[in-house]
Amino acid sequence: MSEITFDQIKAFQEQLAHHPAAAARSRAVQNVGPQAASREAIDGEDMKPVFSLDLDTGSVTNQKKSGRCWLFATLNTVRHGIADEFGLKDFEFSQNYNAFFDRLEKANLFYENILATADKPLDDREVATYLSGPDQDGGHYDQAAALIEKYGLVPKSVMPETYNSDKTAELNSVVNEKLRKDAKVLRTLKQQHASDDAIAAKKRELLSVIYRILAYTFGNPPTTFDFEYRDDKKQYHRDTGLTPQTFFKKYVKWHFDDYIVVASDPEPSKKYQQLYTIKAANTVVEGHPLTILNLPPARLEQLALAQLQAGEVVWFGNDVLADMDRKSGTLKGGLFNYNDLFDVDFHVDKADRIVTTEAEMSHAMTFTGADVVDGKVTKWKVENSWGKDNGHDGYFVADASWFDQYVYEVVVRKSLLTEAEQAALQTTPIDLPVWDFLN
Repeated sequence: MSEITFDQIKAFQEQLAHHPAAAARSRAVQNVGPQAASREAIDGEDMKPVFSLDLDTGSVTNQKKSGRCWLFATLNTVRHGIADEFGLKDFEFSQNYNAFFDRLEKANLFYENILATADKPLDDREVATYLSGPDQDGGHYDQAAALIEKYGLVPKSVMPETYNSDKTAELNSVVNEKLRKDAKVLRTLKQQHASDDAIAAKKRELLSVIYRILAYTFGNPPTTFDFEYRDDKKQYHRDTGLTPQTFFKKYVKWHFDDYIVVASDPEPSKKYQQLYTIKAANTVVEGHPLTILNLPPARLEQLALAQLQAGEVVWFGNDVLADMDRKSGTLKGGLFNYNDLFDVDFHVDKADRIVTTEAEMSHAMTFTGADVVDGKVTKWKVENSWGKDNGHDGYFVADASWFDQYVYEVVVRKSLLTEAEQAALQTTPIDLPVWDFLN
């Protein structure tokens, strides 16, 4: 191991002094920051919010200061169906309702994972991963599917947002502190060879406390409710005595088994045409499993476009924090030209970004349109869940380069797959560790 010497510092300073336009670049970066100093143009025709294929999807939703993008994006894909059939263009499901049970199910899975690894040391990578984030509000499409299939849906008016569902940081801290304490209790019981009945009883007791915390913060979920509304033609409707499950079955013509998450993960350890799962991330135990088909990158664009052309929006997982201008709603590959600003080559291909942890599946949104020129998509219309104050009334524009670099998975109908791809769905999936990039 070698230290930094003062001779090296002197050499660095001399090199800086001779660097082209060093003083001007320094002033620019110091005054406005690296992003503003390096941002490429965003107001040209190439990023104009006009699309040859544009589905009518109504107003955007707002997840506010929470990590529920995956749930919002899923509910957005589902709500467009009910909007069309029942004339409820800007209808919203209660995100808070499903978020309540998401947090409860994640607590249950955490307990199960802690018990399953009780014989491993606390610094084991798997155990440490569980303890690093026992119960957060991020998630996946399949986790949302499992929640909806088990618990159903309710209109937003039946269980509206609260301070805590809008801003989850405080609740995250409270729940995770409790779960880490509970982990010690369960590990001790398991290590002392307590009976299965004793462990199950203790787990139920701990889950009851988590339920109480969630009820205080999110509200107690309804078991029955009445659905009263006026449709887009101002016609009055009232449906009484519904449960969340009967509401889902009656009003939502959606079958999650018809869809598959298609990823394009180019890591050397991954194979294309291969089915993957992450059993330790199946938050609803015995529910809809997390299943991912890994395909070459070109297939993501082809499948997403095919589904849009069939009249359906597309859920997609991405790294929204990369090359994004939030206020204008711009998602543009190479938006921030750090290469020119710092005179350094920052380029790293997608596979290397993943294995070095530079890449992150940080967000989920919905494709609702595309601009197709000579058979190629030049830009995509993106429904975000950050409210109307960002982008074009909440909609963003993503260019083809941004899609190639930062879109990692899409959810599409299985019927759009080739025969070979559909055959891969019938194979036994490879179980990935909980710390894998696809989680």
